[in-house]
Amino acid sequence: MKRAIVTGATGMIASALIRTLVEKGVEVYALCRPEDSKDDEFFSNPLVTAVDADITEYVSLASKIDKKCDVLYHFAWLGTFGDSRNDTYVQNDNIKYTLDAVKLAADTGCECFVSAGSQAEYGRTNEMLTAETYANPENGYGIAKYTAGKLSRMYAQQLGIRHCWVRILSVFGQKGNPNSIIMSSLDKMLKGEYTSFTKGEQQWDFIHCDDAGLAFYLIGEKGKDGAVYPLGSGETRMLADYIKAMRDCIDPSLPIGIGDLPYNEGQVMYLCADISQLTEDTGFVPQLTFEEGIMRTAQWMKGDKI
Repeated sequence: MKRAIVTGATGMIASALIRTLVEKGVEVYALCRPEDSKDDEFFSNPLVTAVDADITEYVSLASKIDKKCDVLYHFAWLGTFGDSRNDTYVQNDNIKYTLDAVKLAADTGCECFVSAGSQAEYGRTNEMLTAETYANPENGYGIAKYTAGKLSRMYAQQLGIRHCWVRILSVFGQKGNPNSIIMSSLDKMLKGEYTSFTKGEQQWDFIHCDDAGLAFYLIGEKGKDGAVYPLGSGETRMLADYIKAMRDCIDPSLPIGIGDLPYNEGQVMYLCADISQLTEDTGFVPQLTFEEGIMRTAQWMKGDKI
């Protein structure tokens, strides 16, 4: 891979991917909304070209990319949080924008299209997630991701482009959603504040964003055409164990309120990715333990250079 396009370039996983691409000497066209902050160090790297473009412009954006590219990584998506996840019109628009991104890949000479799907495509399940796991999405966001994956694969095949769909589980790290359980709890712990949780009996699978970025890079290089790859660490622990490990990384003396809160209605109790096919196809193996990822994230949250 010599040259890649990354949409939604200022997001957590997209940013981690761009850092990996730059480390590998790959030129990057980083597609960002004009209003997005471009404070990441990689924007000053000569290998990175920032392209201001709203997601609605992808269908006609090829004229702003003046070199042939190899892979387009698609992360941009509207309505990812709160009530907007069930905004049917917004989620339906996302399907079209994903197809526009496939067209952009074709128009810029890309041989591969890699897109970010979601574990929400599966709904609730008690089995390890594979490409063959039955998908039963329970919200508009999951339905739209599932549909976008199917239709973009069809369109990519029509255009002769290799297509890989990555169903992402629970990712944390630099630039992570501040309302997520890891980021919000870590913020409170760094401030020495008391944190309340459920009993934490959920069996979950967390992966640091730098490992997720590495996985996406390898999928662009070696992923199989038509593949669906669940992306996580491939291992689970009880949420309570994650919480205690996070606390111990920050300050073992901090009190934590495990069991203070009731479970939410429809609580997901099991979430784990089977990454064996991903590893077989691309060689991907997570490089960071959960604790190492927490320390790296805490360093970033404190404003230290990583």
